[in-house]
Amino acid sequence: MKSLRIVFMGTPEFAATSLDALCKSGHQVVGVVTVADKPAGRGLQLQSSPVKTLALQHRIPVLQPLKLKDPVFLDELKALQADLFVVVAFRMLPEVVWNMPPLGSINLHGSLLPKYRGAAPINRAIMNGETETGVTIFFLQHEIDTGKVIARERMPIGPDTTAGELHDEMMHIGANALVNAIDTIADGSAQAVEQSELMQATEEVPAAPKIFKDDCRIDWSKNVMQVHNHVRGLSPYPAAWTEFEGKNFKVFRGRPIPAKHQSEQLETDGKTYLNFQCADGVYSAQTIQPEGKKRMEVEEFLRGWRPNAL
Repeated sequence: MKSLRIVFMGTPEFAATSLDALCKSGHQVVGVVTVADKPAGRGLQLQSSPVKTLALQHRIPVLQPLKLKDPVFLDELKALQADLFVVVAFRMLPEVVWNMPPLGSINLHGSLLPKYRGAAPINRAIMNGETETGVTIFFLQHEIDTGKVIARERMPIGPDTTAGELHDEMMHIGANALVNAIDTIADGSAQAVEQSELMQATEEVPAAPKIFKDDCRIDWSKNVMQVHNHVRGLSPYPAAWTEFEGKNFKVFRGRPIPAKHQSEQLETDGKTYLNFQCADGVYSAQTIQPEGKKRMEVEEFLRGWRPNAL
C-alpha cells in the first residue's frame, strides 16, 4: 500500500484522537492546521489546542492561520505537497483549500450521513431518541456535509447513553474508521457513493443544526421519554436547563418514570428525590447544577436546600 502524505486539520480532543491514529498508521502526516492559541484559565495563559499539542509531540509542522484564504497560509499549505487533506472537527474550508490536494479532502462526521448533517449530530441524534448512529467519512465539496461517502460505521445508542458518553465512544470508533478509509484511498479500492444512494426515497433525513441556549430549555409539557432524551442529549454540554424558584439550574441526568402522576408539577421529600411532572409520567432529576453552584447529585442539593433559598 502506498504511504500518503497527509495534512490534518482539527482542533479538539475528538480530532486529536484521529490524529494520533494517523500518526501510528503507515501514512505520513506532513503538517497540521489548527486554531490559534487562546488565553484560558485564571491567568489567561495562552493554551494550544489538543491537536497542536499532539502535533508538537510528534514533531509535525503546525499552521495556525487566522484566515483560511490568507495567501501566505495557502503558500505554506501548498509547500507541504500533501496527497490528501483530512479534516476532523474543524472550520468550514473554502474551496481553494479543500480542492488543493490531488486526492481531495475528506472529513469525519459523527452521524450516518445523510442523516444529521450539521454542527451537532451527536446531540441531535440522542435528543430525537435515535437508537443507532455512527460515523461517516466523506469527500468535501461545496455544500456542507453533502459529499460522496467513502465509508460508514454503525454504532448503537443505549437508552440512557448521554451525548458525552457517545462522543467518547465515537471518538475512538471514528479514528479507526478514518484510518481504514484512508487505506482504501491509498490502495485505490475506495468507492465513493452519492449520499442519495444511501437512503430510501421516502426516508426522513433529520438535520443537526447548532444548539443555542433556548434549545436547551426543558419543556415539561412533553412526554417523559422526550424529556429524558432531551436531557441526556445535552449532557454534559451545553446541558439542559429549567427554572426553579426564579433561578436556572442545569439537569445532567435523571430517571424517567412512565405512567406515574403526582399532584404537583414538582414534588420532593426534601431528602432523596426531585420529581417533575411530564405529559405522561414523572422525570426524577438525579444530577443537577444550581445556578452559581457546582454540579451535584440531587441528594446533596436537597441536604442544603431551603425553599426560596437557592
